[in-house]
Amino acid sequence: MPTYEYRCNACEHTWEEFQSITAKPTKKCPDCKKAKAERIISAGGGIIFKGTGFYQTDYRSDSYKKAAKADTPSSDSSSSSKSDSKSSSSGSTE
Repeated sequence: MPTYEYRCNACEHTWEEFQSITAKPTKKCPDCKKAKAERIISAGGGIIFKGTGFYQTDYRSDSYKKAAKADTPSSDSSSSSKSDSKSSSSGSTE
C-alpha cells in the first residue's frame, strides 16, 4: 500500500497517510477539521528491491562474464606475464 501526501487548503497543514490504492482520498484535515484537504503529487520514496536478482551485473551475458573474469588478476600466474599480455593488447587498441 502506498503512502499519500495531503495538504489542507484552509490551514496549509501537510501530512502523509498510508492508504490502499482503491481507497477514496481523505477530505477532512486532522488539524483544523475542515473538509478542504486534497491529495498532492509527491516524489515518493521510489521502489526498493531487496534480495538477489536486481543488480545490473546479474543479467550480464556469458561473453561479458568471461571477459571480466579474464581481466581480474589471479594469484596463480606471475605478474610479468600479465604485464606483457596487457602491453601487447593495449598497443593494438591505440
